[in-house]
Amino acid sequence: MELIFASGNAHKIEELNDKSPGHIKVISMRDRGFDGEIAEPGETLEENARIKAEFIYDLFGQNVFADDSGLEIDALNGAPGVYSARYVGPGCTFDDNNKKVLAELEGVANRHARFRTVIHLILDGEHYSFEGAVNGSIIEQFKGTDGFGYDPIFLPEGQKRTFAEMTLAEKNSISHRAQAVEKLILFLSSR
Repeated sequence: MELIFASGNAHKIEELNDKSPGHIKVISMRDRGFDGEIAEPGETLEENARIKAEFIYDLFGQNVFADDSGLEIDALNGAPGVYSARYVGPGCTFDDNNKKVLAELEGVANRHARFRTVIHLILDGEHYSFEGAVNGSIIEQFKGTDGFGYDPIFLPEGQKRTFAEMTLAEKNSISHRAQAVEKLILFLSSR
């Protein structure tokens, strides 16, 4: 079975193929012939993952899945959430977004947050959803140089190091994306 991932991220594709059952081959939307961007006008991670999956499914009529991830901070009513990548605005950097979060949380005691990933799968015309989440807190200053996004300010629950202080393997062993992918792979393995 060939499954299109509505993403152009070659690293994600490789990782998924390593974890997928032998009868499933994951290809990117670029491998299938779409090299454009997919608009993400949804107001939730679930909506954006579904929009991306449906866009590619409508284009190729082939089994597909898409994901969307975000950081949800309790004291900011779930923000940046679906806007995590562009919290400061179009063209912003990871540092810009991190600095905005730290400024908004200055003096705030409740720093609880969670990283969440939602995967939307369309398989033989049927829709399925899988989710992964990691609870933690936002620390008061940047720590670590690995990772990307909010990794330097996010301390996972029960850990002494931020995501940016962990190796990729350490982060992937507990990450929200890894949890969601694991659920997807488990589901596909039973097909």
